Amino acid sequence: MSETTVRRNGQGGPPLGVLGVVFTVLFLAGIIVSTIMAGGATFPSPFGDGVVDYFRENGNAVAVTGFLQFAASVPLAVYAATASARLHNLGVRAPGAVIALTGGALASVMLTMSALFSWTLSRPEVIAEPGVVRALHFLAFAAGGVGHVVFLGLLIAGVAVPGWLAGLLPRPFALAGLVIAVVAELTTLVIPLTGLAVLLPVARFGGMAWLVAAGFLLPRTRTRGNGRPTVTKETP
Repeated sequence: MSETTVRRNGQGGPPLGVLGVVFTVLFLAGIIVSTIMAGGATFPSPFGDGVVDYFRENGNAVAVTGFLQFAASVPLAVYAATASARLHNLGVRAPGAVIALTGGALASVMLTMSALFSWTLSRPEVIAEPGVVRALHFLAFAAGGVGHVVFLGLLIAGVAVPGWLAGLLPRPFALAGLVIAVVAELTTLVIPLTGLAVLLPVARFGGMAWLVAAGFLLPRTRTRGNGRPTVTKETP
């Protein structure tokens, strides 16, 4: 293999698997650390009771949640961009690569919005107004719940479909990704039917695990029939 080929293959961007791990760890840390700081009390559902009291009593925990969620949105955006470029360089010319980029970018934006709403809920001047607290809490839930998960499903589908059709991922694994993506899209129904909110953690955490595994499984190069790797011309 020529020196030029080696150099170009080395420009594959950040490791997808590592990006998936960092995104997942930061998101989970936001849940775990804030729960510990709140004495075991979990971030409340906007449909439950005692919402205003939670924010009044756990401002620091809420601020940590917002900070770590915001931090998690960054590697998610990089993951989407890297996955899309990887698929393109592997020869995928179908819309899947663009869907992955669009879905991942919007999922990152939604998570960012949720994080900033959550951080705002930690401010003493805000939690003094119960009506404002309730409104911001619903916005944080809408962005970080339905908004984030639906677009996370598009990212998963954008990787899983070409991964299946082009033989880039094991078929059972790609099928599992499609199932998770379908569940993620079904969470759209949470808007009119709040009882279906139970689908959110299924799609969210299942999707996180799938993205981590896909990051390690998706190849950097494809092989020809003679077993030699093709040149993957990834631009910086």
